[in-house]
Amino acid sequence: MDRRTFLAAGAGAGAAALTLGGAPAAAAAPRVPSFRPHTSDTPLLRKWFRATHHSIEAMTTDLGLAADKIDVSGPGAPVPSRQTSPTNIGCGLWTTVAARGLGVIGDGAMHRRLARTVAAVEKLERHHGFWLNWYDAHDGSVLTSWPGTGDPVRPFLSSVDNAWLVTGLRIAAHADPALRPRVAKLLAGADWSYFYTPYDPADPVAGPGQLRGGFWTDTGEPTAHHYGALNTEPRMASYLGIADGSIPADHYWHLLRTMLPEHEQEQRPGGGYVTIDGVRVWQGHYTYRGRKLVPTWGGSMFEALMVPLFVPEPEWSPRAWGTTHDRYARAQIEHGLIEERYGYWGFSPANIPDGGYREYGVDAIGMQVDGYHSLGVVTPHASFLALPHARGAAIDNLKALERDFGAYDETYGFRDSVDVRSGRVSDFVLALDQGMIAAALAQELRPGLLQAPFRTGGFATRVRPLLAKERFSI
Repeated sequence: MDRRTFLAAGAGAGAAALTLGGAPAAAAAPRVPSFRPHTSDTPLLRKWFRATHHSIEAMTTDLGLAADKIDVSGPGAPVPSRQTSPTNIGCGLWTTVAARGLGVIGDGAMHRRLARTVAAVEKLERHHGFWLNWYDAHDGSVLTSWPGTGDPVRPFLSSVDNAWLVTGLRIAAHADPALRPRVAKLLAGADWSYFYTPYDPADPVAGPGQLRGGFWTDTGEPTAHHYGALNTEPRMASYLGIADGSIPADHYWHLLRTMLPEHEQEQRPGGGYVTIDGVRVWQGHYTYRGRKLVPTWGGSMFEALMVPLFVPEPEWSPRAWGTTHDRYARAQIEHGLIEERYGYWGFSPANIPDGGYREYGVDAIGMQVDGYHSLGVVTPHASFLALPHARGAAIDNLKALERDFGAYDETYGFRDSVDVRSGRVSDFVLALDQGMIAAALAQELRPGLLQAPFRTGGFATRVRPLLAKERFSI
């Protein structure tokens, strides 16, 4: 995605007139919405899914790969961007399976689309069994320069991006038995130990028992950082590696609930040390508006709530993961409605309404000292991620974004972001964010549809017992 320098847009004069629940946002007392379910909104959710699915269709090239994004602001059919990533391709795969599960397409259409994408993935250049971070979505070649700028792109293997493609491939194989041998062959060489640095008790800094961010294949050089924070989206790669046995189970306990109390971070954590499976674990937590929770790295919604769309963390760990997920969603809501008084909520990395891409979040619930800030930019996919934890509040927020800003497109779904201060709505929809919306709606409308591949095998025998032991200090 285009991570250009962010230039903050000033709030327009019309911002004070924007409404939530019929009252001017600037004058109304902050209101935390109802958390009760709206069962009557099921037809609305289905309508939103159909438009979201159509946006992924529009992003999918003739080759069968979901491109990174489309611009839906102009007349005529939008043209998919040149670039795609493993994450984008994974989003396309699980959105197709969700469309079949929700009756939007039939078995034949699902098979044709999945088979076309799998055939394209089979032809993509790989290293160490994994896929590079950027390809040309139209011909499958490795992207060496960035579209529009010509900036060079180094070939990179990302652990987290590969996790989302593997997730999509596993979902596709489960939904379409005819594809299972081909997917199994693709995944046979994807050994997660390539990204793993074993734990070294003599030097836990050099040997943290964590996953690298990735490797540049032109030099074989690894990233300087490991993915250390537990409550972030790279834990999907951790789960996949633990489930298939390529990473030891104690890797889970070497991930950080917060940084250690002596380390500089957003707030001094509460908590204490415990020993689990022979590993000394710092069970830290943050407190936000009186509630204890496990922070993410930057404070964004997708870090915390994308993974449980696929791995049933709240079900397998209701006291720990289930509790912190609920509180995390509540924190995002209260930040938008009470702390910042925007009148709307939901903050996660997305397209900048005026162009480009950046991270948005709630700084106080992220470990990074200079974390992600909300800046008045609301991202609809964040509300969809909150559906399992605050269904009524999420639907109300999305209805308000549609009503007050025209953020919903009947053809392509919700635009990627809205600056609720100026009223500027993004011109784009992005595959990653639409993919999260599609998965969240599938989970809401047909629970477990996309989770089936992650409830059996190593997920049941290796991952679930870890989550059952998790307590957190909240």
